Amino acid sequence: MALLERVATLIRANLNDLIDKAEDPEKMIKQIILDMENQLLQVKTQVAIALADQHLLVKKQKENEEKAQEWMHKAELAVDKQKDELARDALGRSMSYRQLAESFLEQVDDQKVQAENLKAALGKLEQKLLEAQSKREMLTARHRRARAMGKATDARIAIGVGSKAAAFERLKSKVAYSEAVSLAKAELVGDDLDDKMAALEKEDRIDRLLAEIKNRRSLNP
Repeated sequence: MALLERVATLIRANLNDLIDKAEDPEKMIKQIILDMENQLLQVKTQVAIALADQHLLVKKQKENEEKAQEWMHKAELAVDKQKDELARDALGRSMSYRQLAESFLEQVDDQKVQAENLKAALGKLEQKLLEAQSKREMLTARHRRARAMGKATDARIAIGVGSKAAAFERLKSKVAYSEAVSLAKAELVGDDLDDKMAALEKEDRIDRLLAEIKNRRSLNP
C-alpha cells in the first residue's frame, strides 16, 4: 500500500539529520510536521475504513454461516421426510453458503491484518509526530535564546563602544585642561620674569644715572 510506504518513510526519517542538514531548520521541521499531520489524517481515515470493512466482512461471514446451518437443518428435515432429492438440493445450498462463509472468513483474517498494520502505523506516526513537535519547540526555544544572546551581545558591544568613546572624550578633555593649565602657568611665570627683568634694568639705569651724577659732581665741586 502506497500510503503505508509513505508513512514508513516518515517514521524511518532521522529528524536530527534532516534538521542539521537543512539551511532553514525551523522551516524544515515545520514542513515535516505538516507532512506527518497530512499522512496521519489519511491513515486515520484508512483505519476507519479498514475497521468498517472488517465489521462488514464479519457480518457477511456470519450470515453465510447461518445460511449454511439453516440449509443443513432443511436437508436433515428432508431426510426425515424421506425426500432424498430435496435433501440433496438442501445440502448443495448448505455447501455453497459454507464455502462463502469460509471465503469471507479468509477475507476477515486478511482485513484484520491490514487493519492492525494500519493501526500500528498510526501509533508510530503519532509518536513520530510528537517527537517532531517536541523538536520544533526545542528548536524554536534554542533559536529564541540564540537571538536573545545575539541582541544582548550587540547591546554589550554597543555599550562597550559608547563607554570607550566617552572615556576617550573624557581623557581628551583632561589633556586639554592640563595643557591649558600648563600654558596659563607658563604665561604667569613668563609675566613675572619679564617684570623682574624690567625692574632690574630700571635699577641698572638708575645706578648708571646716579654714577654719572656723582661723577659730574666730583669734577665740578
